[in-house]
Amino acid sequence: MNASQEIEVLIRAKYPILYIVSWEEKRVEEALLKVCGSLNRTLHTWSVTQGMKPEVSRPGSAAKTTTLPSELEALAVVHGAPEYTVFLLKDFHPYMKDYRVIRLLRDLAIKLRGRAETLILMGPTLNLPLELEKDITVIDFELPVAAEIEGMLDRVIAAVRDNPNVDSKLDPNQRESLVKSAQGLTQDEIESVFARSLVERKRFDLDVVLEEKKQIIRKSGLLEYYAPDSQIKDVGGLELLKDWLDKRAQSFTDSAREFGIPAPKGILLLGVQGCGKSLVAKAIAAQWNLPLLKLDVGRIFGSLVGQSEENIRRAIDVAESVAPCILWADELEKGFAGVSGGGVSDSGTTARVFSTFLTWMQEKTAPVFLMATANDVSSLPPEMLRKGRFDEIFFVDLPDSPEREQIFGIHLKKRKRDVSKFNLTALAKATDGFSGAEIEQVIVSSLYVAFEAKRELMQKDLIAEAKAVVPLSVMMREEIDELRTWAEMRTRPASKRDPA
Repeated sequence: MNASQEIEVLIRAKYPILYIVSWEEKRVEEALLKVCGSLNRTLHTWSVTQGMKPEVSRPGSAAKTTTLPSELEALAVVHGAPEYTVFLLKDFHPYMKDYRVIRLLRDLAIKLRGRAETLILMGPTLNLPLELEKDITVIDFELPVAAEIEGMLDRVIAAVRDNPNVDSKLDPNQRESLVKSAQGLTQDEIESVFARSLVERKRFDLDVVLEEKKQIIRKSGLLEYYAPDSQIKDVGGLELLKDWLDKRAQSFTDSAREFGIPAPKGILLLGVQGCGKSLVAKAIAAQWNLPLLKLDVGRIFGSLVGQSEENIRRAIDVAESVAPCILWADELEKGFAGVSGGGVSDSGTTARVFSTFLTWMQEKTAPVFLMATANDVSSLPPEMLRKGRFDEIFFVDLPDSPEREQIFGIHLKKRKRDVSKFNLTALAKATDGFSGAEIEQVIVSSLYVAFEAKRELMQKDLIAEAKAVVPLSVMMREEIDELRTWAEMRTRPASKRDPA
Protein backbone atom coordinates (compact mmCIF):
# COMPACT_ATOMS: atom_id res chain seq x y z
CA MET A 1 0.00 0.00 0.00
CA ASN A 2 1.50 3.34 -1.00
CA ALA A 3 0.99 6.61 0.87
CA SER A 4 -1.96 7.78 -1.28
CA GLN A 5 -3.82 4.52 -0.72
CA GLU A 6 -3.09 4.64 3.00
CA ILE A 7 -4.43 8.21 3.23
CA GLU A 8 -7.63 7.18 1.41
CA VAL A 9 -8.15 4.26 3.79
CA LEU A 10 -7.63 6.45 6.87
CA ILE A 11 -9.99 9.14 5.60
CA ARG A 12 -12.67 6.55 4.88
CA ALA A 13 -12.08 5.04 8.33
CA LYS A 14 -12.68 8.55 9.81
CA TYR A 15 -9.31 8.97 11.46
CA PRO A 16 -9.45 12.53 12.85
CA ILE A 17 -5.92 13.92 12.40
CA LEU A 18 -3.12 12.77 10.08
CA TYR A 19 0.47 14.03 9.92
CA ILE A 20 2.22 13.70 6.54
CA VAL A 21 6.02 13.89 6.62
CA SER A 22 7.22 15.19 3.25
CA TRP A 23 9.08 18.02 1.52
CA GLU A 24 6.83 17.77 -1.54
CA GLU A 25 3.85 20.04 -0.94
CA LYS A 26 2.80 20.08 -4.59
CA ARG A 27 2.93 16.31 -4.97
CA VAL A 28 1.11 15.69 -1.69
CA GLU A 29 -1.60 18.21 -2.61
CA GLU A 30 -2.07 16.56 -6.03
CA ALA A 31 -2.45 13.17 -4.35
CA LEU A 32 -4.97 14.56 -1.85
CA LEU A 33 -7.01 16.16 -4.63
CA LYS A 34 -7.31 12.76 -6.31
CA VAL A 35 -8.28 11.07 -3.04
CA CYS A 36 -10.85 13.75 -2.21
CA GLY A 37 -12.25 13.57 -5.73
CA SER A 38 -12.80 9.82 -5.45
CA LEU A 39 -14.43 10.23 -2.02
CA ASN A 40 -16.52 13.27 -3.03
CA ARG A 41 -14.93 15.52 -0.41
CA THR A 42 -13.76 19.13 -0.56
CA LEU A 43 -10.07 19.83 0.04
CA HIS A 44 -9.11 23.08 1.79
CA THR A 45 -5.44 24.06 2.11
CA TRP A 46 -3.88 26.53 4.55
CA SER A 47 -0.50 28.19 4.91
CA VAL A 48 0.56 31.13 7.04
CA THR A 49 1.22 33.21 3.90
CA GLN A 50 -1.83 32.27 1.79
CA GLY A 51 -4.49 31.62 4.42
CA MET A 52 -7.32 29.16 3.83
CA LYS A 53 -8.11 28.29 0.19
CA PRO A 54 -10.87 27.94 -0.73
CA GLU A 55 -12.48 29.75 2.18
CA VAL A 56 -14.93 27.82 4.31
CA SER A 57 -18.40 29.35 4.43
CA ARG A 58 -19.92 29.33 7.92
CA PRO A 59 -23.30 30.81 8.96
CA GLY A 60 -22.78 34.34 10.24
CA SER A 61 -19.03 34.23 9.60
CA ALA A 62 -19.11 37.35 7.41
CA ALA A 63 -20.07 39.50 10.38
CA LYS A 64 -17.41 38.10 12.66
CA THR A 65 -13.93 39.48 13.09
CA THR A 66 -11.14 37.74 14.93
CA THR A 67 -7.93 38.73 16.63
CA LEU A 68 -6.67 35.16 16.90
CA PRO A 69 -3.25 34.29 15.44
CA SER A 70 -3.60 32.76 11.98
CA GLU A 71 -2.73 29.22 13.10
CA LEU A 72 -5.38 29.28 15.85
CA GLU A 73 -7.92 30.78 13.45
CA ALA A 74 -7.22 27.95 10.99
CA LEU A 75 -7.97 25.37 13.68
CA ALA A 76 -11.11 27.30 14.64
CA VAL A 77 -12.26 27.12 11.01
CA VAL A 78 -11.70 23.36 11.02
CA HIS A 79 -13.67 23.11 14.28
CA GLY A 80 -16.70 24.79 12.74
CA ALA A 81 -16.54 23.27 9.26
CA PRO A 82 -19.21 20.93 7.86
CA GLU A 83 -18.69 17.25 7.18
CA TYR A 84 -17.21 15.81 3.95
CA THR A 85 -14.27 18.21 4.11
CA VAL A 86 -10.53 17.63 4.31
CA PHE A 87 -8.10 20.27 5.59
CA LEU A 88 -4.39 20.36 4.73
CA LEU A 89 -2.35 22.68 6.97
CA LYS A 90 1.14 23.22 5.51
CA ASP A 91 4.28 23.68 7.61
CA PHE A 92 2.29 23.47 10.83
CA HIS A 93 5.05 21.87 12.92
CA PRO A 94 6.52 25.15 14.31
CA TYR A 95 3.17 25.96 15.94
CA MET A 96 2.89 22.64 17.73
CA LYS A 97 5.05 23.90 20.61
CA ASP A 98 2.26 26.30 21.63
CA TYR A 99 0.14 24.91 24.49
CA ARG A 100 -2.97 26.52 22.94
CA VAL A 101 -2.40 24.74 19.61
CA ILE A 102 -1.86 21.45 21.42
CA ARG A 103 -5.12 21.88 23.37
CA LEU A 104 -7.08 22.82 20.25
CA LEU A 105 -5.74 19.80 18.37
CA ARG A 106 -6.75 17.51 21.24
CA ASP A 107 -10.23 19.03 21.20
CA LEU A 108 -10.42 18.52 17.44
CA ALA A 109 -9.32 14.90 17.75
CA ILE A 110 -12.31 14.29 20.04
CA LYS A 111 -14.78 16.19 17.85
CA LEU A 112 -13.67 14.80 14.46
CA ARG A 113 -13.54 11.17 15.55
CA GLY A 114 -16.41 9.43 13.79
CA ARG A 115 -17.16 12.45 11.53
CA ALA A 116 -16.62 12.62 7.78
CA GLU A 117 -14.06 15.37 8.30
CA THR A 118 -10.27 15.01 8.38
CA LEU A 119 -7.48 17.34 9.43
CA ILE A 120 -4.10 16.73 7.77
CA LEU A 121 -0.95 18.41 9.05
CA MET A 122 2.14 18.47 6.86
CA GLY A 123 5.82 19.29 7.28
CA PRO A 124 9.28 18.11 6.18
CA THR A 125 10.08 16.96 9.70
CA LEU A 126 8.13 15.14 12.39
CA ASN A 127 7.64 17.33 15.44
CA LEU A 128 5.00 15.66 17.61
CA PRO A 129 4.35 16.73 21.21
CA LEU A 130 3.89 13.95 23.74
CA GLU A 131 0.30 15.05 24.40
CA LEU A 132 -0.70 14.37 20.77
CA GLU A 133 1.00 11.02 20.18
CA LYS A 134 -2.23 9.04 20.70
CA ASP A 135 -4.40 11.41 18.62
CA ILE A 136 -2.36 11.79 15.42
CA THR A 137 -1.54 9.15 12.82
CA VAL A 138 1.82 9.68 11.08
CA ILE A 139 2.29 8.93 7.37
CA ASP A 140 5.62 9.02 5.55
CA PHE A 141 4.94 10.18 1.99
CA GLU A 142 7.60 8.31 0.08
CA LEU A 143 9.71 9.91 -2.64
CA PRO A 144 8.84 9.04 -6.27
CA VAL A 145 9.26 5.34 -7.02
CA ALA A 146 10.64 3.89 -10.25
CA ALA A 147 7.27 3.83 -12.05
CA GLU A 148 6.64 7.52 -11.29
CA ILE A 149 10.17 8.47 -12.38
CA GLU A 150 9.67 6.60 -15.64
CA GLY A 151 6.48 8.59 -16.22
CA MET A 152 8.36 11.86 -15.65
CA LEU A 153 11.13 10.69 -17.98
CA ASP A 154 8.60 9.82 -20.70
CA ARG A 155 7.04 13.28 -20.43
CA VAL A 156 10.45 14.96 -20.73
CA ILE A 157 11.35 12.79 -23.75
CA ALA A 158 8.02 13.61 -25.43
CA ALA A 159 8.62 17.34 -24.88
CA VAL A 160 12.04 17.33 -26.60
CA ARG A 161 11.52 14.60 -29.19
CA ASP A 162 11.30 17.08 -32.07
CA ASN A 163 14.34 19.08 -30.96
CA PRO A 164 17.21 18.24 -33.37
CA ASN A 165 19.83 19.59 -30.93
CA VAL A 166 18.96 17.11 -28.19
CA ASP A 167 19.60 13.37 -28.14
CA SER A 168 16.81 11.90 -26.01
CA LYS A 169 17.30 8.28 -27.06
CA LEU A 170 17.95 5.74 -24.31
CA ASP A 171 18.51 2.00 -24.60
CA PRO A 172 16.86 -0.19 -21.91
CA ASN A 173 20.02 -0.39 -19.76
CA GLN A 174 20.60 3.37 -19.92
CA ARG A 175 16.98 3.99 -19.05
CA GLU A 176 17.09 1.69 -16.03
CA SER A 177 20.35 3.26 -14.79
CA LEU A 178 18.92 6.76 -15.18
CA VAL A 179 15.72 5.90 -13.31
CA LYS A 180 17.62 4.20 -10.48
CA SER A 181 20.06 7.09 -10.17
CA ALA A 182 17.13 9.52 -9.84
CA GLN A 183 15.60 7.62 -6.94
CA GLY A 184 15.98 9.53 -3.70
CA LEU A 185 15.17 12.88 -5.34
CA THR A 186 11.90 14.77 -5.06
CA GLN A 187 9.62 15.23 -8.07
CA ASP A 188 10.80 18.80 -8.58
CA GLU A 189 14.45 17.77 -8.28
CA ILE A 190 13.99 14.98 -10.82
CA GLU A 191 12.28 17.22 -13.37
CA SER A 192 14.94 19.90 -12.85
CA VAL A 193 17.89 17.53 -13.15
CA PHE A 194 16.50 15.94 -16.34
CA ALA A 195 16.08 19.42 -17.82
CA ARG A 196 19.57 20.45 -16.71
CA SER A 197 21.08 17.35 -18.28
CA LEU A 198 19.44 18.10 -21.65
CA VAL A 199 20.43 21.76 -21.54
CA GLU A 200 24.00 21.18 -20.35
CA ARG A 201 24.94 17.91 -22.09
CA LYS A 202 22.29 17.74 -24.86
CA ARG A 203 21.46 14.23 -23.63
CA PHE A 204 20.53 12.36 -20.47
CA ASP A 205 23.69 12.04 -18.37
CA LEU A 206 24.06 10.09 -15.12
CA ASP A 207 26.80 12.43 -13.91
CA VAL A 208 24.34 15.32 -13.79
CA VAL A 209 21.96 13.28 -11.64
CA LEU A 210 24.82 12.32 -9.32
CA GLU A 211 25.75 15.99 -9.03
CA GLU A 212 22.22 16.70 -7.78
CA LYS A 213 22.59 13.97 -5.17
CA LYS A 214 25.88 15.55 -4.15
CA GLN A 215 23.90 18.62 -3.13
CA ILE A 216 21.68 16.54 -0.84
CA ILE A 217 24.72 15.00 0.83
CA ARG A 218 26.46 18.35 1.25
CA LYS A 219 23.42 19.93 2.87
CA SER A 220 23.21 17.17 5.48
CA GLY A 221 26.62 18.10 6.94
CA LEU A 222 27.11 14.52 8.22
CA LEU A 223 28.43 12.73 5.13
CA GLU A 224 31.07 13.66 2.58
CA TYR A 225 30.65 13.14 -1.15
CA TYR A 226 33.67 11.80 -3.01
CA ALA A 227 33.91 12.15 -6.77
CA PRO A 228 34.95 8.84 -8.41
CA ASP A 229 38.44 9.99 -9.46
CA SER A 230 40.06 6.54 -9.34
CA GLN A 231 39.50 3.53 -11.57
CA ILE A 232 39.80 -0.14 -10.73
CA LYS A 233 42.78 -0.29 -13.11
CA ASP A 234 44.57 2.09 -10.73
CA VAL A 235 44.60 -0.64 -8.08
CA GLY A 236 47.55 -3.00 -8.30
CA GLY A 237 47.03 -6.67 -7.45
CA LEU A 238 44.05 -7.73 -5.29
CA GLU A 239 42.80 -10.02 -8.09
CA LEU A 240 40.44 -12.04 -5.86
CA LEU A 241 38.82 -8.89 -4.46
CA LYS A 242 38.50 -7.36 -7.93
CA ASP A 243 36.89 -10.56 -9.22
CA TRP A 244 34.40 -10.58 -6.32
CA LEU A 245 33.45 -6.95 -6.98
CA ASP A 246 33.26 -7.45 -10.75
CA LYS A 247 30.75 -10.28 -10.34
CA ARG A 248 28.49 -7.93 -8.38
CA ALA A 249 28.71 -4.93 -10.72
CA GLN A 250 25.17 -5.57 -12.01
CA SER A 251 23.70 -6.63 -8.67
CA PHE A 252 21.70 -3.40 -8.22
CA THR A 253 19.66 -3.87 -11.41
CA ASP A 254 16.05 -5.03 -11.74
CA SER A 255 17.20 -8.11 -13.66
CA ALA A 256 19.25 -9.14 -10.62
CA ARG A 257 16.15 -8.83 -8.41
CA GLU A 258 14.13 -10.92 -10.87
CA PHE A 259 16.87 -13.55 -10.84
CA GLY A 260 16.53 -13.74 -7.07
CA ILE A 261 19.75 -11.92 -6.16
CA PRO A 262 19.55 -9.51 -3.20
CA ALA A 263 21.49 -6.26 -3.28
CA PRO A 264 24.92 -6.85 -1.65
CA LYS A 265 25.24 -5.52 1.89
CA GLY A 266 28.92 -4.66 1.88
CA ILE A 267 32.44 -5.80 2.66
CA LEU A 268 35.08 -5.19 5.31
CA LEU A 269 38.64 -4.70 4.08
CA LEU A 270 41.02 -5.61 6.86
CA GLY A 271 44.74 -5.28 6.45
CA VAL A 272 48.03 -3.46 6.62
CA GLN A 273 48.04 0.31 6.32
CA GLY A 274 48.81 1.76 2.91
CA CYS A 275 47.85 -1.33 0.89
CA GLY A 276 45.04 0.24 -1.13
CA LYS A 277 41.92 -0.29 0.98
CA SER A 278 40.72 3.30 0.62
CA LEU A 279 41.67 3.34 -3.05
CA VAL A 280 39.43 0.33 -3.66
CA ALA A 281 36.44 2.20 -2.18
CA LYS A 282 36.93 5.06 -4.66
CA ALA A 283 37.59 2.71 -7.56
CA ILE A 284 34.50 0.55 -7.02
CA ALA A 285 32.29 3.65 -6.97
CA ALA A 286 33.60 4.53 -10.43
CA GLN A 287 33.25 0.94 -11.69
CA TRP A 288 29.68 0.59 -10.45
CA ASN A 289 28.82 4.20 -11.37
CA LEU A 290 27.36 4.89 -7.92
CA PRO A 291 27.77 7.92 -5.63
CA LEU A 292 30.41 7.44 -2.93
CA LEU A 293 29.60 8.82 0.52
CA LYS A 294 32.13 8.85 3.34
CA LEU A 295 30.94 8.39 6.90
CA ASP A 296 33.16 10.38 9.25
CA VAL A 297 32.16 9.09 12.67
CA GLY A 298 33.73 12.16 14.27
CA ARG A 299 30.98 14.31 12.73
CA ILE A 300 28.32 12.11 14.26
CA PHE A 301 29.11 12.83 17.88
CA GLY A 302 27.55 16.01 19.24
CA SER A 303 27.71 17.80 22.57
CA LEU A 304 23.99 17.74 23.37
CA VAL A 305 22.18 14.83 24.99
CA GLY A 306 20.68 12.61 22.29
CA GLN A 307 22.33 14.57 19.46
CA SER A 308 24.78 11.81 18.52
CA GLU A 309 22.05 9.18 18.28
CA GLU A 310 19.95 11.52 16.14
CA ASN A 311 22.93 12.30 13.90
CA ILE A 312 23.66 8.64 13.11
CA ARG A 313 19.99 8.11 12.23
CA ARG A 314 20.05 11.19 9.98
CA ALA A 315 23.26 10.03 8.28
CA ILE A 316 21.66 6.64 7.58
CA ASP A 317 18.52 8.35 6.25
CA VAL A 318 20.59 10.54 3.90
CA ALA A 319 22.50 7.50 2.61
CA GLU A 320 19.27 5.59 2.01
CA SER A 321 17.64 8.60 0.33
CA VAL A 322 20.33 8.66 -2.38
CA ALA A 323 20.53 4.87 -2.74
CA PRO A 324 21.77 2.97 -4.61
CA CYS A 325 25.10 4.24 -3.33
CA ILE A 326 28.31 3.20 -1.59
CA LEU A 327 28.83 4.23 2.04
CA TRP A 328 32.52 4.29 2.87
CA ALA A 329 33.45 3.93 6.55
CA ASP A 330 37.23 4.36 6.71
CA GLU A 331 39.21 3.04 9.69
CA LEU A 332 36.05 1.83 11.36
CA GLU A 333 37.80 0.69 14.55
CA LYS A 334 38.88 4.25 15.36
CA GLY A 335 35.40 5.68 14.90
CA PHE A 336 33.89 3.28 17.44
CA ALA A 337 36.85 3.08 19.78
CA GLY A 338 35.78 2.50 23.35
CA VAL A 339 32.62 0.50 22.58
CA SER A 340 33.96 -2.50 24.46
CA GLY A 341 34.96 -0.34 27.40
CA GLY A 342 31.45 -0.19 28.79
CA GLY A 343 30.77 3.41 27.74
CA VAL A 344 31.94 4.80 31.09
CA SER A 345 33.68 7.88 29.72
CA ASP A 346 30.79 9.15 27.58
CA SER A 347 27.74 7.81 29.46
CA GLY A 348 27.27 5.08 26.85
CA THR A 349 26.83 7.45 23.88
CA THR A 350 29.37 5.57 21.72
CA ALA A 351 27.73 2.26 22.56
CA ARG A 352 24.28 3.54 21.61
CA VAL A 353 25.52 5.04 18.33
CA PHE A 354 27.34 1.80 17.54
CA SER A 355 24.22 -0.23 18.35
CA THR A 356 22.11 1.87 15.97
CA PHE A 357 24.70 1.45 13.21
CA LEU A 358 25.00 -2.29 13.87
CA THR A 359 21.24 -2.81 13.73
CA TRP A 360 21.06 -0.92 10.44
CA MET A 361 23.86 -3.08 8.98
CA GLN A 362 21.91 -6.22 9.84
CA GLU A 363 18.39 -5.11 8.90
CA LYS A 364 18.86 -2.61 6.05
CA THR A 365 16.84 -3.18 2.89
CA ALA A 366 17.88 -0.07 0.93
CA PRO A 367 20.64 -0.72 -1.65
CA VAL A 368 23.41 0.95 0.34
CA PHE A 369 26.70 -0.93 -0.10
CA LEU A 370 28.85 -0.52 3.01
CA MET A 371 32.57 -0.40 2.20
CA ALA A 372 34.33 -0.52 5.56
CA THR A 373 38.09 -0.57 6.18
CA ALA A 374 40.07 -1.38 9.31
CA ASN A 375 43.75 -1.72 10.27
CA ASP A 376 43.53 -3.02 13.85
CA VAL A 377 41.33 -6.09 14.24
CA SER A 378 41.80 -6.15 18.02
CA SER A 379 39.86 -2.88 18.31
CA LEU A 380 36.88 -4.10 16.31
CA PRO A 381 33.91 -5.23 18.42
CA PRO A 382 33.17 -8.96 17.86
CA GLU A 383 29.54 -8.14 17.01
CA MET A 384 30.65 -6.33 13.86
CA LEU A 385 32.46 -9.38 12.50
CA ARG A 386 29.50 -11.71 12.91
CA LYS A 387 28.05 -13.26 9.76
CA GLY A 388 25.27 -11.20 8.27
CA ARG A 389 26.83 -7.81 8.96
CA PHE A 390 29.03 -8.02 5.86
CA ASP A 391 28.84 -10.20 2.78
CA GLU A 392 32.55 -10.90 3.06
CA ILE A 393 35.63 -9.92 5.06
CA PHE A 394 38.77 -9.58 2.92
CA PHE A 395 42.33 -9.46 4.18
CA VAL A 396 44.56 -7.07 2.23
CA ASP A 397 48.18 -8.10 2.76
CA LEU A 398 51.39 -6.40 1.65
CA PRO A 399 51.85 -6.77 -2.13
CA ASP A 400 54.01 -9.63 -3.39
CA SER A 401 56.62 -9.21 -6.12
CA PRO A 402 54.26 -9.33 -9.18
CA GLU A 403 51.87 -6.91 -7.46
CA ARG A 404 54.71 -4.52 -6.66
CA GLU A 405 55.65 -4.55 -10.35
CA GLN A 406 52.04 -3.63 -11.21
CA ILE A 407 52.02 -0.83 -8.65
CA PHE A 408 55.27 0.63 -9.98
CA GLY A 409 53.85 0.50 -13.51
CA ILE A 410 50.60 2.19 -12.47
CA HIS A 411 52.27 5.08 -10.64
CA LEU A 412 54.94 5.64 -13.29
CA LYS A 413 52.26 5.84 -15.99
CA LYS A 414 50.21 8.20 -13.83
CA ARG A 415 53.23 10.51 -13.75
CA LYS A 416 53.67 10.32 -17.54
CA ARG A 417 56.78 8.13 -17.54
CA ASP A 418 57.61 5.43 -20.11
CA VAL A 419 57.42 2.22 -18.10
CA SER A 420 59.55 0.31 -20.64
CA LYS A 421 62.57 2.38 -19.58
CA PHE A 422 62.50 0.92 -16.08
CA ASN A 423 63.34 -2.56 -14.80
CA LEU A 424 60.18 -3.29 -12.81
CA THR A 425 61.46 -6.67 -11.64
CA ALA A 426 64.52 -5.07 -10.04
CA LEU A 427 62.36 -2.36 -8.49
CA ALA A 428 60.00 -4.96 -7.04
CA LYS A 429 62.95 -6.85 -5.57
CA ALA A 430 64.34 -3.67 -4.01
CA THR A 431 61.00 -2.90 -2.33
CA ASP A 432 60.30 -6.25 -0.68
CA GLY A 433 57.91 -5.64 2.25
CA PHE A 434 56.77 -2.23 0.97
CA SER A 435 53.12 -1.25 0.88
CA GLY A 436 51.50 0.38 -2.16
CA ALA A 437 51.57 3.78 -0.46
CA GLU A 438 55.28 3.39 0.31
CA ILE A 439 56.03 2.46 -3.31
CA GLU A 440 54.19 5.57 -4.47
CA GLN A 441 56.21 7.69 -2.07
CA VAL A 442 59.45 6.16 -3.41
CA ILE A 443 58.48 7.38 -6.89
CA VAL A 444 57.43 10.83 -5.65
CA SER A 445 60.65 11.31 -3.66
CA SER A 446 62.74 10.17 -6.64
CA LEU A 447 60.96 12.67 -8.87
CA TYR A 448 61.99 15.44 -6.48
CA VAL A 449 65.62 14.30 -6.74
CA ALA A 450 65.53 14.21 -10.55
CA PHE A 451 63.75 17.57 -10.76
CA GLU A 452 66.32 19.23 -8.49
CA ALA A 453 69.13 17.78 -10.66
CA LYS A 454 67.35 19.06 -13.80
CA ARG A 455 67.26 15.66 -15.49
CA GLU A 456 64.81 12.85 -16.20
CA LEU A 457 63.87 10.21 -13.62
CA MET A 458 66.23 7.21 -13.67
CA GLN A 459 66.24 3.66 -12.34
CA LYS A 460 69.07 4.45 -9.91
CA ASP A 461 66.96 7.20 -8.30
CA LEU A 462 64.21 4.73 -7.45
CA ILE A 463 66.63 2.11 -6.14
CA ALA A 464 68.46 4.65 -3.98
CA GLU A 465 65.24 5.99 -2.52
CA ALA A 466 63.95 2.47 -1.81
CA LYS A 467 67.14 1.69 0.14
CA ALA A 468 66.63 4.82 2.25
CA VAL A 469 63.12 3.89 3.34
CA VAL A 470 62.35 1.76 6.39
CA PRO A 471 58.99 0.19 5.53
CA LEU A 472 56.12 -0.27 7.96
CA SER A 473 56.54 -4.05 7.69
CA VAL A 474 59.90 -3.68 9.47
CA MET A 475 58.80 -1.12 12.08
CA MET A 476 55.63 -3.06 12.96
CA ARG A 477 56.71 -6.62 12.18
CA GLU A 478 55.13 -8.18 15.28
CA GLU A 479 51.76 -6.44 14.82
CA ILE A 480 51.58 -7.40 11.13
CA ASP A 481 52.49 -11.02 11.86
CA GLU A 482 49.77 -11.13 14.51
CA LEU A 483 47.25 -9.66 12.08
CA ARG A 484 48.16 -12.24 9.43
CA THR A 485 47.78 -15.07 11.92
CA TRP A 486 44.33 -13.85 12.96
CA ALA A 487 43.19 -13.34 9.35
CA GLU A 488 44.44 -16.67 8.02
CA MET A 489 41.45 -18.70 9.24
CA ARG A 490 38.87 -15.91 9.58
CA THR A 491 39.00 -13.88 6.37
CA ARG A 492 39.17 -14.25 2.63
CA PRO A 493 42.44 -13.22 0.91
CA ALA A 494 42.17 -10.26 -1.45
CA SER A 495 45.16 -11.36 -3.54
CA LYS A 496 46.37 -14.56 -5.11
CA ARG A 497 49.47 -15.97 -3.53
CA ASP A 498 51.81 -18.69 -4.77
CA PRO A 499 51.69 -21.85 -2.59
CA ALA A 500 55.36 -21.38 -1.82
